[in-house]
Amino acid sequence: MTRYFKALPFTVAALATALVGRAQEQATTTATTGAIRQIPISDQMFRKTIWRAIDLREKQNRPMFSDGKQIGKVIIDAVKRGELQAYKNDSVTSTYTAKEMASNMSYPIEAPISADADGGDWGSAPAAKTPKKAADDGWGAPLPAAKNSATKRVAVLDAKGKPVKKNGKVIYKTVPVSSVAAAPPPLPATSAEYLPRDLYQLELSEEMIFDKKRSRMYHQIKTISLKLPSTLPGNSSGLEKNIATFKYSDLVRVFRNNPQSAIWFNAQNDAQHKNLADAFELWLFNSYIVKVSNPTNDDLASQYGGEREGLLAAQQTAADLVEYEYNLWSF
Repeated sequence: MTRYFKALPFTVAALATALVGRAQEQATTTATTGAIRQIPISDQMFRKTIWRAIDLREKQNRPMFSDGKQIGKVIIDAVKRGELQAYKNDSVTSTYTAKEMASNMSYPIEAPISADADGGDWGSAPAAKTPKKAADDGWGAPLPAAKNSATKRVAVLDAKGKPVKKNGKVIYKTVPVSSVAAAPPPLPATSAEYLPRDLYQLELSEEMIFDKKRSRMYHQIKTISLKLPSTLPGNSSGLEKNIATFKYSDLVRVFRNNPQSAIWFNAQNDAQHKNLADAFELWLFNSYIVKVSNPTNDDLASQYGGEREGLLAAQQTAADLVEYEYNLWSF
């Protein structure tokens, strides 16, 4: 009997170690997705990954797109400050630097049309040159010659461009500042970033999970992507592009740390603006489904053969998911 009691502590310790290891494994599996709520895999009776498009120009989404406090501006500023990490896609495995992200949201600047060498426009006749009138002091008397009193000491150079030395010391001479070569002007910018009000398209990925322990359905937001709309004039490809993707847990931290700028604008009461983190948690926005997890990883438009068919499929998919949740309580 004593032998069994001696073995009991080792058995309990081994069991506790196994449970802790399993708990850590489950927590890590959910935490790396970017969600803020951790539901153990063993408690997930149903799970479906869903991608939603958010158009910030819609009336219901305008509170996230208020002037000067656009959600895109809050995100971009946080990346430039080094407060937020940008990722290449919603797998959140490969990262972007702030410079790479800025390149993704920039457009080329066209060089202005210059005039002909003779001063006229392209193909036009040379412009007539008008003689310059001599400057006077306002009373008819010519202005005295300007004196350039500014001077600078520079080293005397030989034929090879090397400083001339005498007795081991460099020889200097005094010259007018005007004769010193001026620094070349900076090159004109070849690209510019889009303004935050131009970036009105977001994509949200979520996991719809039914927790059998709590007997309720959770909508776990994983990532939010900032998109370059296809309709922007500078987007020559005519295709929607992904600027960067962000973990939702990172965004919540940024929104909480910047309550003055990360606001959901309450048009009815200026004293009741909400934080963007609360707006997402309360689902205070409108969206439509663009993709549901499937073996070929195709979006609804590709599956059903067109954008119009994809929108109709999005409405049907949303209704089917609501009906599935309803049926969980019917049996």
